[in-house]
Amino acid sequence: MASFTGGNGSSDPSPSPKILLAKPGLVSSGPVAGKFGRGVGAEDESAQLRSRLPSVGSLNLLSDSWDFHIDRFLPFLTENTDFTVVGVIGPPGVGKSTIMNEIYGFDPSSPGMLPPFSIQSEDTKAMSRHCSVGIEPRISAERIILLDTQPVFSASFLSEMMRPECSSTVSVISGETLSAELAHELMSIQLAVLLASICHIMLVVSEGVHDDSMWHLMLTVDLLKHGISDPSYLTSLLQSSSSGLDKDKKVKEGEEYMATPVFVQTKLQDQEFTPQNFELLRKALIQYFKTSSFVREHHRNMPEEHVSSSAIHGSNPDSNMLNLHVIPLKKRDDYPRAQHESYKSALWKLRDQILSMNSPSFKRPMSEREWLKNSAKIWEQVKSSPIISEYCRMLQQSGMFRR
Repeated sequence: MASFTGGNGSSDPSPSPKILLAKPGLVSSGPVAGKFGRGVGAEDESAQLRSRLPSVGSLNLLSDSWDFHIDRFLPFLTENTDFTVVGVIGPPGVGKSTIMNEIYGFDPSSPGMLPPFSIQSEDTKAMSRHCSVGIEPRISAERIILLDTQPVFSASFLSEMMRPECSSTVSVISGETLSAELAHELMSIQLAVLLASICHIMLVVSEGVHDDSMWHLMLTVDLLKHGISDPSYLTSLLQSSSSGLDKDKKVKEGEEYMATPVFVQTKLQDQEFTPQNFELLRKALIQYFKTSSFVREHHRNMPEEHVSSSAIHGSNPDSNMLNLHVIPLKKRDDYPRAQHESYKSALWKLRDQILSMNSPSFKRPMSEREWLKNSAKIWEQVKSSPIISEYCRMLQQSGMFRR
């Protein structure tokens, strides 16, 4: 089990990697250029290439109409097959963008550097507004594709998508008019199912030790994410369809895929951020998901005490068990205390864990560009999923939502 001292026994983190949001050709040219350096005469060529790329602020993969767009982000991707996709999901204000900036390698002390993902300002908080819309992608120099998402269970999103008669302005299920409340609920489910289908690692972020709404959402994902194919398998399926073979072939259970979830609890107060509370939270997480597919099959028959002792955060980054990480509340005087680790060291530890994880790979080799194109196809599968549609009808009939 992880201790509550900062990092790996040291108060100084490893150096942050140099970051990149462009094709490798934009930062290296010629035999004398290093991995992140520039060759002689590369400046003019880089400037010309950069001018043809879309602006960073327009890269969103999901539009306001809940449609998937690949054309803006595609120029930043390559035919490289050695990449990792990390997505994040959580309610408003829990620190999703901050965590993603840390994984990206952003150094906030660098003068004149803006973070890859915008952080909620005090004005935004005061107005109860959100600063992320849809899915905002970035890619680092290490070819880590990061997907920051709009907050789930967000009152500001609900107010924006609600018509005067309380119906939804966003069509989350084709051909059906839903109440804004029900459509808002389904948007969270669809977004989570998509991330679980196209990411290697999925960060599930909650606030404090008492909020289990994200845990419940992930159990719903585990229930509804059937019939959604592995994105790499989709390439061969599309090739078969284009040749006239197996047009009606359905996704089999062995051809499905599930990202590795990492559960993150943020903003823990001093009295909550203790080894005892972490142990209780860890056991609660195991109990909550013990029958889910997030717990690997070969661990399901183990005695609970063995599962508990080998599980979570820090014990083994390559473990097939659930991953849990806790982050204390950020304070102005953020220094390590005798019995607790600081906010900064907790972020560094989370970043180290994510970068060292041996997450399951897609079943077939796939390039970055193929991944993006297939992710758009996966999104269509999610939106047209008969299982999610049936779940929607059950919610309508339950009387929990307006008609």
